[in-house]
Amino acid sequence: MISAVVVSCIGYICVPLFRILKLRSIRRNEAPIQRSSKKGTPTMGGLYFVPIGALVAEVIVGFSSAEISGAVAATLAFAAIGLVDDFLSLKNKNSGLSGWMRILLEVAVGTWFSCWLYTTNVSSPYSMKMVVPLPAPLGLVCLGKFYPLLTSFCFVSMANGINLTDGLDGLAGGIAALTFIGMSIAVLPICSDVAIFGASMAGACVGFLLHNRYKASIFMGDTGALALGAALAAMASCTGMFFPLFISSGIFVLEVLSVIIQVCIFRTTKYFQKTGFRFFRMAPFHHHLELCGIKEPKIVAAAYIVTGVLILCGAYVGLISA
Repeated sequence: MISAVVVSCIGYICVPLFRILKLRSIRRNEAPIQRSSKKGTPTMGGLYFVPIGALVAEVIVGFSSAEISGAVAATLAFAAIGLVDDFLSLKNKNSGLSGWMRILLEVAVGTWFSCWLYTTNVSSPYSMKMVVPLPAPLGLVCLGKFYPLLTSFCFVSMANGINLTDGLDGLAGGIAALTFIGMSIAVLPICSDVAIFGASMAGACVGFLLHNRYKASIFMGDTGALALGAALAAMASCTGMFFPLFISSGIFVLEVLSVIIQVCIFRTTKYFQKTGFRFFRMAPFHHHLELCGIKEPKIVAAAYIVTGVLILCGAYVGLISA
């Protein structure tokens, strides 16, 4: 609640300020023509709501939690990557960091977090690290040296999943808020501090939605999208709750899969038939639905409903696994 109120109030200052500073979005060439009406909307909203969510969590626990400190560091590191990407996009007319450079930086931060997690004493009810709690009869699965690989993969996939989803007003922010709530419930029996961090970030997303809802006054940009993905990945990595995260973030997974399917089918058919076939009208999937004639608010509302069901499933799986 604190995060939501503070972010919503600060937004009334930052939105006009970002407009004055000309931190305005540029329509992507591959986006539907409907997106042209949103050209010039202030972007990089993650610059103000992500630090507030992280700071509130730190203040609540009195800056005494190693788990929250690590999660905040990773979140802000990904926010910095997104900030550089956004800044270069504004400066170079939609040409930011190259895809490989961004992934390389994300992997570097994910690897650092894995090493930090391995060498730091974190709160856990288990007598050993690097375990993933799963529902019975599987129980605790020890991944050992594969745990850092899973952690790095989770950071990169979640960050880019939210980034791909951030294409409609309120879509990524609302789904992220719900996912943080589901993850906060799932990790509560293992580490209450991480649950506080998730709740604070959920509140920050809710406060941001006041200005990002249809029709949006500001976008979160890569600064916000990458940071939110890192925050969710950090929650899962600190507690081993990767399976509940995978369930709760089903919409993000769908968006990523739609892009992978589109690219693979197009390149394969172009290689064999000289003419590429597009499985979807446009990827990610929310753009396909737009081009099918479904209105933007209806797509967002449907995504919220689906995510609401998914987080209940994810939270339940997390609780019975713990």
